[in-house]
Amino acid sequence: MTFTALHRALGLTPCPLTDEILDGAIAAGVAEANDLDWKSELPPAKGLPQTDFPKDVAAMANSGGGVIVFGVRESQKAATERVDVGELDEAYERSIRSAAITAISPPVFGLNVHRLGVEGNRAVVVEVPASIDGPHLIFKNDYFAAPVRNDSDTVWMKERQIEAMYRARFEERRHATEALDALFDEAAAGRDTDNRAWLIAVAHPRIPRFRDRLTREEARAVLTKTVGLALIYAGRGGVHPLENVDLDNPRPGLRRWVAMNKASDERSLWKEAWVSIHHDGSVTIAAAVGGHRMSSDAYFEGWQVQSAAIECAIADLMALTRTTAETIDNDEYDLRLGIQWTGGQPLTILTTDNMGFTYEGVSVPLHRYTRVETTVNVLEPPTDFYWHVHDFAQDCVNQGGITNVLMIQPPSRDEPA
Repeated sequence: MTFTALHRALGLTPCPLTDEILDGAIAAGVAEANDLDWKSELPPAKGLPQTDFPKDVAAMANSGGGVIVFGVRESQKAATERVDVGELDEAYERSIRSAAITAISPPVFGLNVHRLGVEGNRAVVVEVPASIDGPHLIFKNDYFAAPVRNDSDTVWMKERQIEAMYRARFEERRHATEALDALFDEAAAGRDTDNRAWLIAVAHPRIPRFRDRLTREEARAVLTKTVGLALIYAGRGGVHPLENVDLDNPRPGLRRWVAMNKASDERSLWKEAWVSIHHDGSVTIAAAVGGHRMSSDAYFEGWQVQSAAIECAIADLMALTRTTAETIDNDEYDLRLGIQWTGGQPLTILTTDNMGFTYEGVSVPLHRYTRVETTVNVLEPPTDFYWHVHDFAQDCVNQGGITNVLMIQPPSRDEPA
């Protein structure tokens, strides 16, 4: 669901942005504001980074986000009528997204581009998300400046405003780190890490969008959808934490839904796992990855972790983050993965040889596994996100001396996912 300045001006609840909403805003003579800018025509596609478009996007991002509406004529800042802007094809849309990345520093990711109307009455709405990475700067030759919205106008920040925004960015980063710390420590608490290694993986939205809490049915739907997506990323060549929790009956927890471990008897406890979806969009996975079963009567040692188990857990984490974000309308997430082991032996990550047999000849014994972190826009195109899954997994297994990711094999970036 979407909630923009147009929804707010018309007193609407979050819902898809439609042609009728735009017509209603024009009929009501809605005026420009900090988060709304009327434009009668699209900027030229050629040389887009040199137009005012990056300035307008940066100003919106620096002002808490908003929408730029192309295809509306205004008088005294108030909308008066529709103007056809022509066709916006995929190449033009890519140019719009590219300009927000290459012509603005730091880049503005996550633009939503809405095409409205039919031929003769076409409009384009560019939705600029709120950002915690301000101030966003634009460069003109050898000079740079930070634009910001001042009601219906775009002005340039003064030095003190830029200083305050940098301070807010650093403070927000500190809060984000504290949020990841709290999630990670809570998920890791009480695990028998002296007996077997545990993988702890958490994700927290950079700008949580609080909305109505997920119902049990919605949480169940997210978990079910996640399983299918995780299998696309990693397949069935290893142990997925999601396959070992109760997907059909999530239990309420403190501001979250918890998928309880179902591998609880003596023969299955080796693959114990716990998964949670928090009401603010955060997700956590805790899974036993040391001491997995080799055969019906043989097990690895508690400090021996198969790289396939790490890849499967990462596929589950990334898929759960993406499906949760789609449901609660989040986008950018901070992710952290660690392997907790407090036993006496060094942690060892195992891979397989060309014959498919377990192989540890390239493993680097780890007395401490360094937690791996990344930030990703989980609503980006499927292939791009798939590559983020791969790259995150590669960082995680490289640490143990393993060169290649075996299971997560995304398609070429030129092919659809």
